[in-house]
This record gives sequence, C-alpha cells and structure tokens, in this order.
Amino acid sequence: MVNIVCLYWGNKYKWEYVQVLYNMTQRHLTIPHNFIIYTDHTKMQKLVKGDNVIVRKLPFHDYEGWWNKLTLFSPEANLEGDCLYFDLDVVILENIDCFFTHEKQSQVVLMRDFNLTTQGFNSSVMRFNNEVMTPNVWLPYLKEKKRFSKLQGDQNVISDCIKQTPDKFKCFPNEWTFSAKWYDRENPRFQKSRWTFQRFPDAKVAVFHGKPDPNQLANPHPYESYDPKTIEWVKNHWK
Repeated sequence: MVNIVCLYWGNKYKWEYVQVLYNMTQRHLTIPHNFIIYTDHTKMQKLVKGDNVIVRKLPFHDYEGWWNKLTLFSPEANLEGDCLYFDLDVVILENIDCFFTHEKQSQVVLMRDFNLTTQGFNSSVMRFNNEVMTPNVWLPYLKEKKRFSKLQGDQNVISDCIKQTPDKFKCFPNEWTFSAKWYDRENPRFQKSRWTFQRFPDAKVAVFHGKPDPNQLANPHPYESYDPKTIEWVKNHWK
C-alpha cells in the first residue's frame, strides 16, 4: 500500500484545504493508497471525511512552519513504503498514477525548482521512501542543524543534502508541474505584471507559492481583475 502524505500545521490555511486535497487525490489516483495527515490540530480526525484517511500527530512539537516537513523523514514519523507528498496549496488537474510509477527503481523522485538557476528542488510535490530520506536528509540535517537553520526553508535543506548523494535521487518531468504564477520554468514570469494564471498545457499539478492561494482564484472577489476564462481551471479542479 502506498501513501499520500500532507502536513497541516498552524493557521495559515483553513482545514478545508486538507479536504480539497483529499478530494483531488481521490479523483485522480487509481492506485490503492492511504491518505495520511500529519497535524497539530486535535479535531482533524472529525473534520476530514474519507474511508482511507489516517490522522497522525506531528512527530515533534518544537518545529514551526516548513521545518515540520523535514520531520516526515524521521523514524518517529513511522512512514513506511512509497509516499507521495503534496503541499496543501496545489491543484491536481489530471491522473497522478505516474508520480508513483515514474523512475520506479528510484526510492526518491523530486520536482525541479521553478527557478532553474537555483539548480535545486521544490518540495511541493515529492515521492519519497524513508529508507533513503532518513539517512540522507534527516540525519545530516540533525547533525548540522545550526547551519541548515540559516537556509530559507526545507527544500533548501533537501537540495543541499541531495547534492551529497545525487545517485539516489531522480526528477519528475518538468512538464508535469508548473507554477501558477511563474508558468514556465524555461521562461519564468517573475514580474507580477506578467502573471496571467493560465494553465500550463497538459500539466498534471499546479503549484501555488505565495499569494494568491488556490481559494482566491477559485472564489475571486469582484474587485480582483483576474480573467474569469483564464482561471476557470482552478475553480473546476480545486474542490
């Protein structure tokens, strides 16, 4: 049995984001799986509806924000087998079975960062197995926690660790994922004036980072100047 894994910490998003992510995975994944939620919210078990939902407490209580994502690689997370992780601010557009079957011989497959000049990875979507991630990311992180704490997030730590053992990691095809704001990795639209929020052709997952969130495009306020036709794909899939 494989796992879909997500993380719900703090109050950045409403709990409905977890339900929407669950709904999207059920529509677009045919492989039998568990949907595992790591959270600090005690009522999550009663809120998210689904036959294959498993709610677990976060492995530790002294991490904040994105640093909690690294704790998923710890032995205390008790994650076994192949896991496909999604941030809560993604929109799943098509069947995602291929995220489990791509580079099947590799236990870890990651998404390239949207800014290719960083030569790093984005942790919004990643397939991992802790047989690899515990010794190659979690333990090195603990060993050099002071140095890593100066980096700007979990994906920077993951990218740094991966560079030490690159043979253990593979990448998803770039065309499977896209930034809702920046659109194309080869010609990213960093300037806000160029954000159009159109769907990248044939992409399977859209990643939202920063503002706006998926909910803001799915339910835009009247004063916002988004083109309704351009953002219709968000409303159709984020539900």
